[in-house]
Amino acid sequence: MRKYLLRLTTITGIAILFFTTYTAIVSFTLPQQDTTAEPFKVRTIVIDAGHGGKDPGAHGSYSVEKTVALNIALKLRDAIHESYPQIKVIMTRSDNTFIPLNHRSEIANDNNANLFISIHCNSSPEGTASIAHKQKGAMVLVYGFHRKGEQMEALRENSAIYQEKNYKETYESYDETDPTNLIVLNAYMQKYRKQSILFGELLMDQFKATDDRVTLGVKEQGVLVLAHSGMPNVLIETGFINNPEEEDYLNSASGQAEIVSSIVKAIGEYKNEVDSK
Repeated sequence: MRKYLLRLTTITGIAILFFTTYTAIVSFTLPQQDTTAEPFKVRTIVIDAGHGGKDPGAHGSYSVEKTVALNIALKLRDAIHESYPQIKVIMTRSDNTFIPLNHRSEIANDNNANLFISIHCNSSPEGTASIAHKQKGAMVLVYGFHRKGEQMEALRENSAIYQEKNYKETYESYDETDPTNLIVLNAYMQKYRKQSILFGELLMDQFKATDDRVTLGVKEQGVLVLAHSGMPNVLIETGFINNPEEEDYLNSASGQAEIVSSIVKAIGEYKNEVDSK
């Protein structure tokens, strides 16, 4: 009986020691999150008008992508100001200026943007000679997952942890050079990717339901400006500029107004979705 009690006491002691050690490790490696930290919200949007200056982009029969993209981008800026005055809107370009791709993403990263929207026009291989068999429709691109290494580097420069209230206290031991923190960055990358796809899908729904447009879906592509932007981001192909029918639509006041209205509605739905979490 004495041996049994001694063995039971020893086992109990080991169990208590293991539990105490485990609790100490968990307490050390998983510190409590700061409950005062502000949640992710859409506060700053960067609008990127594709191409510009010496880079005209795709050609239609009478217009070029850089001009159409800028006109839509400027109208989008004004519409966001009107619908969501609390959101700060930053343009990568406001005139016919050439802006290098890496500088466009730097603008978004340096301003801690919560959403990056790049406006473009698509072009199909057939040229502009005939409307027959022309591709048409709107499309949204998100960064290709094969460029996740570049996205990770962008997140190092623009991680959302730096936007949180009291982040220095919350992430007191955070060291971006520590390999273990790749887990943190990877979590943000996955989160932003999901949010990019969500916004893209909301855009497709709006283009189809509101504008009765042909929609080509949300597609993955190795787009440099998206891979280097450390936040949710999309590139909107607003239509095929070398399709005469769509070129007229993209250049018309009514067509641009419809495109802008759909983007603003999608922003509203996106805000409601992510701001509440």
